[in-house]
Amino acid sequence: MTNQQRAVRARIHGRVQGVSYRVWTRSEAMQLGLAGWVRNESDGTVTAMLAGTDAAVSTMIDRLWQGPRGAVVLKVETERLEPHSLPADFRIIV
Repeated sequence: MTNQQRAVRARIHGRVQGVSYRVWTRSEAMQLGLAGWVRNESDGTVTAMLAGTDAAVSTMIDRLWQGPRGAVVLKVETERLEPHSLPADFRIIV
């Protein structure tokens, strides 16, 4: 595993609102030691900003495909970001 830092923006498509996807994402991200945030979008998707070690971010991206019970994830799009612009903790943004 590598300790190199990495940040991404992920947009999750499918049945991801109304199933506690944001709460689940925050819990999973905190377990992995990630910083960032997650929010619902008006088009029914969820967006997450994730920053941490390369290994932790990669693991979280894999987990985003599963989601909590009741979620049906159809697509996860990711975009690389600069890691310095994210909060030090992980937040749910309303």
